[in-house]
Amino acid sequence: MKAIVKHIIFFVSAVLISPMTLMNIVLSSLFDKDQVLSSFSQFLSLLPSKLGVYLRAGFYRFALTYCSPDAVVSFLVLFSQKDTEISEGVYIGPQCNIGRCRIEKNTLLGSGVHIMSGKEQHNFSDLTRPIKEQGGTFQKVRIGQNCWIGNGAMIMANIGANCIVGAGSVVLNDIPDNSIVAGNPARVIKPRG
Repeated sequence: MKAIVKHIIFFVSAVLISPMTLMNIVLSSLFDKDQVLSSFSQFLSLLPSKLGVYLRAGFYRFALTYCSPDAVVSFLVLFSQKDTEISEGVYIGPQCNIGRCRIEKNTLLGSGVHIMSGKEQHNFSDLTRPIKEQGGTFQKVRIGQNCWIGNGAMIMANIGANCIVGAGSVVLNDIPDNSIVAGNPARVIKPRG
């Protein structure tokens, strides 16, 4: 019975937020889709309480590459890239900034986690040109299933399945499955299990 009620709530939320979803689709066909998503994300991030969580899930189901209807996207979470995948059972804590990534099943992100679109977003080797004019490359970061990313972590590389990333860690290099990492830059402290 509980599952049926949840499905009804997810459906109603998607219907309630459908005017914004349609506006997002139209504007994305006319303007840069990532900038349009970012604008809607800023507005939606301000919706408080459980209602806000359901409405955000209703919107992101159709605005991102993939978003499970049961994903929890908390207050003040910002998305900057449409090419983002949020799997079943994912929890994204308050005040996170999410770039291009794939977050797999049952992964939890604490408050203030930043997932960058890789570590090559900005080139800065040419001293004669401003950094903002040097471009960069966006990469899709993968966070494996069943991970816990601690508060304030910054993720710029892939994280394997069943990993724990300590609060405030800066992940610059890929992390293997079943690892506990911490620090700046994040290093494997020990294997998990």
